[in-house]
Amino acid sequence: MQDIVQADTGSNPMYENRPRYAGILFHITSLPGPYGIGDLGSESRSFADFLEEAGVSLWQLLPLGPIGYGSSPYAARSSFAGNELLISPDLLAKDGFLENAELLQLQKTMAQKRAKGKVNRVDYGLVEKHKLPLLKKAARRFAQTIGTSGSEFDAFCRREAYWLDDYAIFQLMCEDYYDARWHTIWDKAIAKREKAALDKLREEKAAEILDWKVLQFFFERQWQELKAYVNKKGIRLIGDIPIFTAADSSDTWSRIDLFKTDNEGNYTFVSGVPPDYFSATGQLWGNPVYDWDKMKAEGYSWWVDRIRRLVSMVDLFRIDHFRGFDAYWSVPAGNPTAEIGTWENGPGADLFLALEKNLGKLPILAEDLGFITESVVKLRDDLGFPGMKICQFGFDEVKDGVFNAKHLFLPHNYSYHWVAYTGTHDNTTAAAWYTALKKEDRRFVAAYFNCDKGAKPADVAWAMIRAIASSHAEYAIYPLQDLLGLGAEARINTPSTCNSENWSWRLWEIPGKELAKRFSFMMSLFGRH
Repeated sequence: MQDIVQADTGSNPMYENRPRYAGILFHITSLPGPYGIGDLGSESRSFADFLEEAGVSLWQLLPLGPIGYGSSPYAARSSFAGNELLISPDLLAKDGFLENAELLQLQKTMAQKRAKGKVNRVDYGLVEKHKLPLLKKAARRFAQTIGTSGSEFDAFCRREAYWLDDYAIFQLMCEDYYDARWHTIWDKAIAKREKAALDKLREEKAAEILDWKVLQFFFERQWQELKAYVNKKGIRLIGDIPIFTAADSSDTWSRIDLFKTDNEGNYTFVSGVPPDYFSATGQLWGNPVYDWDKMKAEGYSWWVDRIRRLVSMVDLFRIDHFRGFDAYWSVPAGNPTAEIGTWENGPGADLFLALEKNLGKLPILAEDLGFITESVVKLRDDLGFPGMKICQFGFDEVKDGVFNAKHLFLPHNYSYHWVAYTGTHDNTTAAAWYTALKKEDRRFVAAYFNCDKGAKPADVAWAMIRAIASSHAEYAIYPLQDLLGLGAEARINTPSTCNSENWSWRLWEIPGKELAKRFSFMMSLFGRH
Protein backbone atom coordinates (compact mmCIF):
# COMPACT_ATOMS: atom_id res chain seq x y z
CA MET A 1 0.00 0.00 0.00
CA GLN A 2 2.87 2.35 0.81
CA ASP A 3 4.37 1.81 -2.65
CA ILE A 4 1.02 2.64 -4.28
CA VAL A 5 0.73 5.90 -2.30
CA GLN A 6 4.26 6.91 -3.29
CA ALA A 7 3.50 6.22 -6.93
CA ASP A 8 0.30 8.26 -6.80
CA THR A 9 2.07 11.24 -5.23
CA GLY A 10 4.60 11.60 -8.00
CA SER A 11 7.37 9.03 -7.81
CA ASN A 12 6.83 8.32 -11.50
CA PRO A 13 9.39 10.56 -13.24
CA MET A 14 6.89 11.09 -16.06
CA TYR A 15 4.94 13.43 -13.75
CA GLU A 16 7.78 15.10 -11.84
CA ASN A 17 8.58 18.80 -12.30
CA ARG A 18 5.99 19.29 -15.00
CA PRO A 19 4.01 22.40 -14.14
CA ARG A 20 0.87 23.25 -16.09
CA TYR A 21 -0.10 26.83 -16.72
CA ALA A 22 -3.26 28.79 -17.40
CA GLY A 23 -3.47 32.01 -19.36
CA ILE A 24 -5.82 34.52 -20.93
CA LEU A 25 -5.64 35.82 -24.49
CA PHE A 26 -6.66 39.46 -24.54
CA HIS A 27 -5.22 42.45 -26.41
CA ILE A 28 -4.57 45.92 -25.02
CA THR A 29 -6.83 47.59 -27.58
CA SER A 30 -9.82 45.69 -26.14
CA LEU A 31 -9.50 47.23 -22.70
CA PRO A 32 -12.26 49.64 -21.62
CA GLY A 33 -11.57 53.31 -21.06
CA PRO A 34 -12.63 56.82 -22.03
CA TYR A 35 -10.25 57.47 -24.93
CA GLY A 36 -11.74 55.29 -27.66
CA ILE A 37 -9.18 52.48 -27.40
CA GLY A 38 -7.57 50.45 -24.63
CA ASP A 39 -4.26 51.80 -23.44
CA LEU A 40 -1.35 51.27 -21.05
CA GLY A 41 -2.93 53.18 -18.17
CA SER A 42 -5.05 52.23 -15.17
CA GLU A 43 -7.35 49.81 -16.99
CA SER A 44 -4.41 47.64 -18.04
CA ARG A 45 -3.34 47.41 -14.40
CA SER A 46 -6.90 46.62 -13.34
CA PHE A 47 -6.93 43.81 -15.87
CA ALA A 48 -3.67 42.49 -14.43
CA ASP A 49 -5.35 42.58 -11.01
CA PHE A 50 -8.20 40.51 -12.45
CA LEU A 51 -5.73 37.98 -13.86
CA GLU A 52 -4.06 37.68 -10.48
CA GLU A 53 -7.42 37.03 -8.81
CA ALA A 54 -8.25 34.51 -11.55
CA GLY A 55 -5.15 32.53 -10.63
CA VAL A 56 -3.48 32.70 -14.02
CA SER A 57 0.19 33.26 -14.71
CA LEU A 58 0.08 34.12 -18.42
CA TRP A 59 -1.34 37.09 -20.31
CA GLN A 60 -1.15 36.59 -24.06
CA LEU A 61 -1.25 39.63 -26.34
CA LEU A 62 -1.44 40.29 -30.05
CA PRO A 63 1.47 42.08 -31.77
CA LEU A 64 2.17 45.50 -30.26
CA GLY A 65 3.35 47.34 -33.37
CA PRO A 66 1.81 50.47 -34.92
CA ILE A 67 -1.14 49.35 -36.99
CA GLY A 68 -1.34 49.88 -40.72
CA TYR A 69 -3.79 48.80 -43.39
CA GLY A 70 -7.01 47.35 -42.02
CA SER A 71 -5.97 48.21 -38.44
CA SER A 72 -4.39 44.79 -38.19
CA PRO A 73 -1.65 44.28 -35.59
CA TYR A 74 -0.28 41.66 -37.99
CA ALA A 75 0.35 44.35 -40.62
CA ALA A 76 2.34 46.79 -38.50
CA ARG A 77 4.24 49.73 -39.92
CA SER A 78 7.29 48.57 -38.00
CA SER A 79 8.55 45.31 -36.54
CA PHE A 80 10.29 47.26 -33.78
CA ALA A 81 8.07 50.18 -32.80
CA GLY A 82 5.11 50.22 -30.43
CA ASN A 83 1.58 51.34 -31.29
CA GLU A 84 1.38 55.00 -30.32
CA LEU A 85 -2.41 54.79 -29.97
CA LEU A 86 -1.89 52.60 -26.88
CA ILE A 87 -0.14 55.42 -24.99
CA SER A 88 -2.13 56.49 -21.93
CA PRO A 89 -3.11 60.20 -21.87
CA ASP A 90 -3.75 59.88 -18.13
CA LEU A 91 -0.15 58.86 -17.49
CA LEU A 92 1.09 61.71 -19.66
CA ALA A 93 -1.03 64.11 -17.60
CA LYS A 94 0.43 62.63 -14.44
CA ASP A 95 3.88 63.38 -15.82
CA GLY A 96 2.83 66.96 -16.51
CA PHE A 97 2.67 66.84 -20.31
CA LEU A 98 -1.12 67.10 -20.69
CA GLU A 99 -3.73 69.16 -18.86
CA ASN A 100 -6.94 67.84 -17.30
CA ALA A 101 -9.05 70.06 -19.55
CA GLU A 102 -7.45 68.43 -22.59
CA LEU A 103 -8.22 64.96 -21.25
CA LEU A 104 -11.84 65.91 -20.60
CA GLN A 105 -12.24 67.27 -24.13
CA LEU A 106 -10.94 64.02 -25.65
CA GLN A 107 -13.20 62.00 -23.36
CA LYS A 108 -16.17 64.12 -24.41
CA THR A 109 -15.40 63.63 -28.09
CA MET A 110 -15.14 59.86 -27.71
CA ALA A 111 -18.26 59.62 -25.55
CA GLN A 112 -20.32 61.40 -28.20
CA LYS A 113 -19.29 58.84 -30.80
CA ARG A 114 -19.77 55.73 -28.66
CA ALA A 115 -22.87 53.70 -29.47
CA LYS A 116 -24.75 53.24 -26.22
CA GLY A 117 -26.14 49.79 -25.56
CA LYS A 118 -24.38 48.25 -28.57
CA VAL A 119 -21.14 46.34 -28.95
CA ASN A 120 -18.21 48.42 -27.74
CA ARG A 121 -15.74 48.85 -30.59
CA VAL A 122 -12.62 50.83 -31.43
CA ASP A 123 -13.14 53.37 -34.18
CA TYR A 124 -9.52 53.52 -35.32
CA GLY A 125 -10.06 56.44 -37.66
CA LEU A 126 -11.67 58.47 -34.91
CA VAL A 127 -8.96 57.60 -32.41
CA GLU A 128 -6.21 58.54 -34.83
CA LYS A 129 -7.97 61.81 -35.69
CA HIS A 130 -8.49 62.97 -32.11
CA LYS A 131 -6.12 61.09 -29.80
CA LEU A 132 -2.93 61.20 -31.86
CA PRO A 133 -2.81 65.03 -32.05
CA LEU A 134 -3.15 65.22 -28.28
CA LEU A 135 -0.29 62.74 -27.86
CA LYS A 136 1.82 64.86 -30.19
CA LYS A 137 1.01 67.93 -28.11
CA ALA A 138 2.42 66.08 -25.12
CA ALA A 139 5.48 65.13 -27.18
CA ARG A 140 6.14 68.78 -28.05
CA ARG A 141 5.92 69.75 -24.40
CA PHE A 142 8.28 66.95 -23.47
CA ALA A 143 10.70 68.06 -26.18
CA GLN A 144 11.01 71.44 -24.43
CA THR A 145 12.39 69.64 -21.36
CA ILE A 146 14.99 67.52 -23.14
CA GLY A 147 17.82 69.94 -22.33
CA THR A 148 17.19 69.53 -18.59
CA SER A 149 15.59 66.10 -18.18
CA GLY A 150 16.29 64.30 -21.42
CA SER A 151 19.07 61.95 -20.42
CA GLU A 152 16.73 58.96 -20.31
CA PHE A 153 15.29 59.96 -23.67
CA ASP A 154 18.72 60.45 -25.18
CA ALA A 155 19.79 57.03 -23.98
CA PHE A 156 16.65 55.52 -25.52
CA CYS A 157 17.33 57.20 -28.85
CA ARG A 158 20.93 55.99 -28.92
CA ARG A 159 19.98 52.45 -27.94
CA GLU A 160 17.16 52.14 -30.48
CA ALA A 161 18.65 54.26 -33.28
CA TYR A 162 19.01 51.21 -35.55
CA TRP A 163 15.24 51.27 -36.15
CA LEU A 164 13.97 54.48 -34.53
CA ASP A 165 15.57 56.98 -36.91
CA ASP A 166 14.09 55.37 -40.02
CA TYR A 167 10.74 54.77 -38.36
CA ALA A 168 10.31 58.42 -37.36
CA ILE A 169 10.96 59.56 -40.94
CA PHE A 170 8.66 56.85 -42.28
CA GLN A 171 5.75 57.96 -40.09
CA LEU A 172 6.33 61.59 -41.03
CA MET A 173 6.16 60.71 -44.72
CA CYS A 174 3.03 58.61 -44.19
CA GLU A 175 1.35 61.68 -42.77
CA ASP A 176 2.57 63.96 -45.52
CA TYR A 177 1.22 61.63 -48.21
CA TYR A 178 -1.77 60.32 -46.23
CA ASP A 179 -0.51 56.89 -47.23
CA ALA A 180 2.22 54.41 -46.36
CA ARG A 181 2.80 53.11 -49.89
CA TRP A 182 6.33 54.43 -50.05
CA HIS A 183 7.19 52.37 -53.13
CA THR A 184 4.45 53.84 -55.34
CA ILE A 185 3.41 57.36 -54.30
CA TRP A 186 6.19 58.95 -52.24
CA ASP A 187 8.75 61.37 -53.61
CA LYS A 188 11.14 59.10 -55.50
CA ALA A 189 14.27 60.47 -53.89
CA ILE A 190 12.94 59.73 -50.41
CA ALA A 191 11.53 56.38 -51.48
CA LYS A 192 14.94 55.40 -52.82
CA ARG A 193 16.65 56.79 -49.71
CA GLU A 194 18.93 59.19 -51.53
CA LYS A 195 21.26 60.71 -48.95
CA ALA A 196 20.86 64.33 -50.00
CA ALA A 197 17.08 64.12 -49.92
CA LEU A 198 17.08 62.44 -46.50
CA ASP A 199 19.53 64.98 -45.06
CA LYS A 200 17.36 67.84 -46.29
CA LEU A 201 14.22 66.22 -44.83
CA ARG A 202 15.89 65.73 -41.45
CA GLU A 203 16.86 69.40 -41.36
CA GLU A 204 13.53 70.83 -42.54
CA LYS A 205 11.29 68.49 -40.54
CA ALA A 206 13.40 68.04 -37.40
CA ALA A 207 10.56 68.90 -35.00
CA GLU A 208 8.07 66.54 -36.65
CA ILE A 209 10.62 63.72 -36.70
CA LEU A 210 11.33 64.33 -33.03
CA ASP A 211 7.59 64.01 -32.29
CA TRP A 212 7.61 60.39 -33.43
CA LYS A 213 10.74 59.57 -31.46
CA VAL A 214 9.22 61.05 -28.31
CA LEU A 215 6.00 59.08 -28.84
CA GLN A 216 8.05 55.89 -29.03
CA PHE A 217 9.82 56.90 -25.84
CA PHE A 218 6.43 57.43 -24.16
CA PHE A 219 5.32 54.00 -25.32
CA GLU A 220 8.51 52.34 -24.14
CA ARG A 221 8.38 53.91 -20.69
CA GLN A 222 4.68 53.16 -20.16
CA TRP A 223 5.08 49.63 -21.47
CA GLN A 224 8.02 48.79 -19.22
CA GLU A 225 6.14 50.18 -16.22
CA LEU A 226 3.15 47.98 -17.07
CA LYS A 227 5.37 44.93 -17.60
CA ALA A 228 6.99 45.47 -14.20
CA TYR A 229 3.54 45.73 -12.59
CA VAL A 230 2.36 42.53 -14.30
CA ASN A 231 5.53 40.57 -13.57
CA LYS A 232 5.43 41.56 -9.91
CA LYS A 233 2.13 39.72 -9.69
CA GLY A 234 3.75 36.53 -10.98
CA ILE A 235 2.21 36.93 -14.43
CA ARG A 236 4.28 36.51 -17.57
CA LEU A 237 3.50 38.33 -20.80
CA ILE A 238 3.27 36.32 -24.00
CA GLY A 239 4.02 38.40 -27.07
CA ASP A 240 3.25 37.62 -30.69
CA ILE A 241 5.40 38.13 -33.75
CA PRO A 242 4.25 37.81 -37.36
CA ILE A 243 6.70 35.91 -39.52
CA PHE A 244 6.43 38.51 -42.30
CA THR A 245 6.47 42.30 -42.34
CA ALA A 246 3.93 44.61 -43.96
CA ALA A 247 4.60 45.78 -47.51
CA ASP A 248 3.91 49.36 -46.38
CA SER A 249 6.33 49.44 -43.49
CA SER A 250 9.47 51.07 -42.25
CA ASP A 251 11.05 47.62 -42.40
CA THR A 252 10.69 47.33 -46.16
CA TRP A 253 11.51 50.99 -46.85
CA SER A 254 14.71 50.89 -44.80
CA ARG A 255 15.89 47.42 -45.94
CA ILE A 256 14.26 46.67 -49.30
CA ASP A 257 17.36 44.62 -50.15
CA LEU A 258 16.21 41.95 -47.69
CA PHE A 259 13.07 41.19 -49.75
CA LYS A 260 12.51 39.60 -53.14
CA THR A 261 12.14 42.33 -55.76
CA ASP A 262 12.70 42.90 -59.46
CA ASN A 263 15.25 45.28 -60.99
CA GLU A 264 12.93 48.22 -60.36
CA GLY A 265 12.53 47.43 -56.68
CA ASN A 266 8.98 46.09 -57.02
CA TYR A 267 7.95 43.07 -54.97
CA THR A 268 7.98 39.96 -57.13
CA PHE A 269 6.33 37.56 -54.69
CA VAL A 270 4.03 37.97 -51.71
CA SER A 271 3.04 35.68 -48.87
CA GLY A 272 -0.10 33.82 -47.90
CA VAL A 273 -1.41 30.34 -47.33
CA PRO A 274 -3.20 28.04 -49.76
CA PRO A 275 -6.89 27.14 -49.28
CA ASP A 276 -7.49 25.86 -45.75
CA TYR A 277 -9.95 25.72 -42.84
CA PHE A 278 -10.36 29.49 -42.82
CA SER A 279 -10.74 30.22 -46.54
CA ALA A 280 -11.57 28.27 -49.70
CA THR A 281 -9.34 30.58 -51.76
CA GLY A 282 -6.52 30.67 -49.25
CA GLN A 283 -5.32 33.75 -47.44
CA LEU A 284 -3.51 36.31 -49.57
CA TRP A 285 -1.60 38.27 -46.94
CA GLY A 286 0.28 40.37 -49.47
CA ASN A 287 3.41 40.68 -47.33
CA PRO A 288 6.63 40.64 -49.36
CA VAL A 289 8.71 37.51 -48.90
CA TYR A 290 12.25 37.56 -47.59
CA ASP A 291 15.42 37.02 -49.54
CA TRP A 292 16.63 34.39 -47.09
CA ASP A 293 19.97 33.98 -48.89
CA LYS A 294 20.75 37.67 -48.31
CA MET A 295 19.65 37.42 -44.68
CA LYS A 296 21.84 34.39 -44.12
CA ALA A 297 24.83 36.18 -45.66
CA GLU A 298 24.36 38.89 -43.02
CA GLY A 299 24.16 36.36 -40.21
CA TYR A 300 20.44 37.01 -39.89
CA SER A 301 21.32 40.27 -38.14
CA TRP A 302 17.93 41.86 -38.92
CA TRP A 303 16.16 38.97 -37.23
CA VAL A 304 18.55 39.06 -34.29
CA ASP A 305 17.72 42.73 -33.80
CA ARG A 306 14.00 42.05 -34.19
CA ILE A 307 13.91 39.28 -31.60
CA ARG A 308 16.21 41.15 -29.21
CA ARG A 309 13.74 44.03 -29.27
CA LEU A 310 10.79 41.69 -28.65
CA VAL A 311 12.33 39.85 -25.71
CA SER A 312 13.00 43.18 -24.04
CA MET A 313 9.23 43.68 -23.98
CA VAL A 314 7.73 40.25 -23.20
CA ASP A 315 8.57 37.08 -21.29
CA LEU A 316 7.61 34.50 -23.91
CA PHE A 317 6.47 34.92 -27.48
CA ARG A 318 4.45 33.10 -30.09
CA ILE A 319 5.74 33.02 -33.65
CA ASP A 320 2.83 33.34 -36.05
CA HIS A 321 2.95 30.99 -39.08
CA PHE A 322 5.91 28.99 -37.82
CA ARG A 323 5.59 26.55 -40.72
CA GLY A 324 6.87 29.36 -42.99
CA PHE A 325 10.36 28.89 -41.60
CA ASP A 326 10.37 25.40 -43.08
CA ALA A 327 8.56 26.32 -46.30
CA TYR A 328 6.34 29.26 -47.16
CA TRP A 329 3.60 29.75 -49.74
CA SER A 330 4.90 32.20 -52.34
CA VAL A 331 2.33 33.89 -54.60
CA PRO A 332 3.32 35.90 -57.68
CA ALA A 333 2.68 39.58 -56.96
CA GLY A 334 -0.57 40.76 -58.51
CA ASN A 335 -2.51 37.52 -58.11
CA PRO A 336 -6.02 38.22 -56.75
CA THR A 337 -6.07 35.20 -54.40
CA ALA A 338 -3.61 32.79 -52.81
CA GLU A 339 -4.86 29.79 -54.76
CA ILE A 340 -1.95 29.82 -57.20
CA GLY A 341 1.51 29.70 -55.68
CA THR A 342 4.47 27.51 -54.82
CA TRP A 343 6.06 26.21 -51.64
CA GLU A 344 9.53 27.70 -51.22
CA ASN A 345 12.16 26.67 -48.68
CA GLY A 346 12.58 28.83 -45.58
CA PRO A 347 15.73 29.10 -43.48
CA GLY A 348 14.86 26.13 -41.27
CA ALA A 349 16.84 25.59 -38.08
CA ASP A 350 19.70 27.75 -39.39
CA LEU A 351 17.88 30.96 -38.40
CA PHE A 352 17.07 29.76 -34.90
CA LEU A 353 20.61 28.56 -34.30
CA ALA A 354 21.82 32.05 -35.21
CA LEU A 355 19.27 33.59 -32.85
CA GLU A 356 20.30 31.30 -30.02
CA LYS A 357 23.98 32.00 -30.64
CA ASN A 358 23.37 35.74 -30.28
CA LEU A 359 20.54 35.86 -27.74
CA GLY A 360 20.63 32.59 -25.82
CA LYS A 361 17.81 30.10 -25.42
CA LEU A 362 14.55 31.73 -26.46
CA PRO A 363 11.09 31.13 -24.92
CA ILE A 364 9.24 30.45 -28.18
CA LEU A 365 5.77 29.04 -28.77
CA ALA A 366 5.20 27.88 -32.34
CA GLU A 367 1.95 28.58 -34.19
CA ASP A 368 2.02 25.42 -36.26
CA LEU A 369 -1.48 25.41 -37.73
CA GLY A 370 -2.49 24.95 -41.34
CA PHE A 371 -0.92 22.56 -43.83
CA ILE A 372 1.72 20.85 -41.70
CA THR A 373 4.22 18.41 -43.20
CA GLU A 374 6.61 15.99 -41.54
CA SER A 375 9.47 18.42 -42.09
CA VAL A 376 7.60 21.17 -40.22
CA VAL A 377 6.96 18.80 -37.33
CA LYS A 378 10.62 17.77 -37.30
CA LEU A 379 11.78 21.40 -37.28
CA ARG A 380 9.45 22.27 -34.40
CA ASP A 381 10.43 19.22 -32.38
CA ASP A 382 14.15 19.51 -33.08
CA LEU A 383 14.03 23.08 -31.80
CA GLY A 384 11.96 22.03 -28.78
CA PHE A 385 9.15 24.54 -29.33
CA PRO A 386 5.63 23.74 -28.07
CA GLY A 387 3.03 23.70 -30.84
CA MET A 388 -0.64 24.66 -30.70
CA LYS A 389 -3.88 22.73 -30.29
CA ILE A 390 -7.22 24.40 -31.07
CA CYS A 391 -10.13 22.64 -29.43
CA GLN A 392 -12.69 23.86 -31.98
CA PHE A 393 -10.71 22.12 -34.73
CA GLY A 394 -11.11 18.79 -32.94
CA PHE A 395 -14.67 18.60 -34.20
CA ASP A 396 -13.95 19.24 -37.86
CA GLU A 397 -14.89 15.64 -38.66
CA VAL A 398 -18.18 15.65 -36.77
CA LYS A 399 -20.56 15.17 -39.66
CA ASP A 400 -23.62 13.09 -40.42
CA GLY A 401 -23.34 10.96 -37.33
CA VAL A 402 -19.58 10.44 -37.52
CA PHE A 403 -17.31 11.42 -34.64
CA ASN A 404 -13.54 10.86 -34.69
CA ALA A 405 -12.43 10.34 -31.09
CA LYS A 406 -8.81 10.07 -32.27
CA HIS A 407 -8.68 13.60 -33.64
CA LEU A 408 -5.46 15.16 -32.36
CA PHE A 409 -7.14 18.47 -31.53
CA LEU A 410 -9.49 16.89 -28.99
CA PRO A 411 -8.32 17.59 -25.42
CA HIS A 412 -8.09 13.96 -24.30
CA ASN A 413 -5.44 13.41 -26.98
CA TYR A 414 -3.11 16.25 -25.96
CA SER A 415 0.33 15.35 -24.69
CA TYR A 416 2.39 17.68 -22.50
CA HIS A 417 4.45 19.84 -24.85
CA TRP A 418 1.56 21.84 -26.30
CA VAL A 419 -0.26 25.15 -25.98
CA ALA A 420 -3.98 24.43 -25.95
CA TYR A 421 -6.69 26.95 -26.84
CA THR A 422 -10.44 26.92 -27.09
CA GLY A 423 -9.84 29.20 -30.07
CA THR A 424 -7.47 31.95 -31.15
CA HIS A 425 -7.93 35.51 -32.42
CA ASP A 426 -8.73 34.01 -35.83
CA ASN A 427 -11.61 31.88 -34.51
CA THR A 428 -15.05 32.97 -33.53
CA THR A 429 -15.89 32.61 -29.85
CA ALA A 430 -16.59 29.16 -28.42
CA ALA A 431 -20.24 30.05 -27.81
CA ALA A 432 -20.70 31.36 -31.35
CA TRP A 433 -18.93 28.33 -32.79
CA TYR A 434 -21.27 25.97 -30.96
CA THR A 435 -24.32 27.98 -31.97
CA ALA A 436 -23.36 27.79 -35.65
CA LEU A 437 -23.09 23.97 -35.67
CA LYS A 438 -25.83 21.93 -37.24
CA LYS A 439 -28.31 20.57 -34.71
CA GLU A 440 -27.20 16.97 -35.23
CA ASP A 441 -23.54 17.95 -34.84
CA ARG A 442 -24.19 19.87 -31.63
CA ARG A 443 -25.37 16.58 -30.13
CA PHE A 444 -21.89 15.06 -30.44
CA VAL A 445 -20.18 18.18 -29.17
CA ALA A 446 -22.49 18.39 -26.16
CA ALA A 447 -21.94 14.70 -25.42
CA TYR A 448 -18.16 15.11 -25.57
CA PHE A 449 -18.26 17.93 -23.04
CA ASN A 450 -20.83 16.12 -20.88
CA CYS A 451 -23.45 18.80 -21.48
CA ASP A 452 -27.18 18.36 -21.99
CA LYS A 453 -28.15 18.55 -25.65
CA GLY A 454 -30.08 21.70 -24.83
CA ALA A 455 -27.16 23.37 -23.02
CA LYS A 456 -26.67 27.08 -23.51
CA PRO A 457 -23.71 28.05 -25.72
CA ALA A 458 -22.03 29.84 -22.79
CA ASP A 459 -22.24 26.64 -20.72
CA VAL A 460 -20.64 24.66 -23.54
CA ALA A 461 -17.88 27.27 -23.68
CA TRP A 462 -17.14 26.68 -20.01
CA ALA A 463 -17.22 22.92 -20.52
CA MET A 464 -14.62 23.41 -23.25
CA ILE A 465 -12.54 25.51 -20.85
CA ARG A 466 -12.71 22.71 -18.31
CA ALA A 467 -11.76 20.03 -20.85
CA ILE A 468 -8.62 21.90 -21.87
CA ALA A 469 -7.73 22.62 -18.24
CA SER A 470 -7.93 18.90 -17.46
CA SER A 471 -5.75 17.93 -20.44
CA HIS A 472 -2.04 17.14 -20.23
CA ALA A 473 -1.10 20.25 -22.22
CA GLU A 474 1.53 22.39 -20.54
CA TYR A 475 -0.28 25.61 -21.42
CA ALA A 476 -4.04 26.18 -21.47
CA ILE A 477 -4.89 29.62 -22.84
CA TYR A 478 -8.36 31.07 -23.29
CA PRO A 479 -9.69 34.12 -25.11
CA LEU A 480 -11.39 36.27 -22.50
CA GLN A 481 -14.54 36.23 -24.61
CA ASP A 482 -14.95 32.52 -23.84
CA LEU A 483 -14.83 33.12 -20.09
CA LEU A 484 -17.56 35.71 -20.60
CA GLY A 485 -19.62 33.35 -22.78
CA LEU A 486 -19.88 35.96 -25.53
CA GLY A 487 -21.16 35.33 -29.04
CA ALA A 488 -20.07 36.24 -32.55
CA GLU A 489 -20.31 39.96 -31.81
CA ALA A 490 -17.12 39.60 -29.75
CA ARG A 491 -15.04 37.93 -32.46
CA ILE A 492 -11.76 39.80 -32.78
CA ASN A 493 -10.85 38.85 -36.37
CA THR A 494 -12.23 37.04 -39.40
CA PRO A 495 -9.34 35.94 -41.65
CA SER A 496 -9.36 36.97 -45.31
CA THR A 497 -11.67 39.90 -44.60
CA CYS A 498 -11.05 43.58 -44.06
CA ASN A 499 -13.84 45.43 -42.31
CA SER A 500 -14.34 47.80 -39.41
CA GLU A 501 -15.29 45.01 -37.02
CA ASN A 502 -11.96 43.24 -37.26
CA TRP A 503 -9.62 44.01 -34.34
CA SER A 504 -12.18 46.42 -32.87
CA TRP A 505 -14.03 44.56 -30.09
CA ARG A 506 -13.72 46.09 -26.61
CA LEU A 507 -14.88 45.39 -23.08
CA TRP A 508 -17.36 47.72 -21.44
CA GLU A 509 -15.72 47.06 -18.07
CA ILE A 510 -13.08 44.88 -16.41
CA PRO A 511 -14.57 41.52 -15.32
CA GLY A 512 -15.39 41.26 -11.65
CA LYS A 513 -14.34 39.07 -8.76
CA GLU A 514 -17.10 36.51 -9.35
CA LEU A 515 -15.73 35.53 -12.76
CA ALA A 516 -12.16 35.56 -11.43
CA LYS A 517 -13.17 33.28 -8.56
CA ARG A 518 -14.97 30.86 -10.87
CA PHE A 519 -12.02 30.59 -13.23
CA SER A 520 -9.47 30.34 -10.44
CA PHE A 521 -11.38 27.50 -8.81
CA MET A 522 -11.58 25.55 -12.06
CA MET A 523 -7.87 25.95 -12.77
CA SER A 524 -7.00 24.89 -9.23
CA LEU A 525 -9.01 21.69 -9.69
CA PHE A 526 -6.50 20.63 -12.33
CA GLY A 527 -3.34 22.07 -10.80
CA ARG A 528 -3.00 24.94 -13.22
CA HIS A 529 -1.77 28.39 -12.30
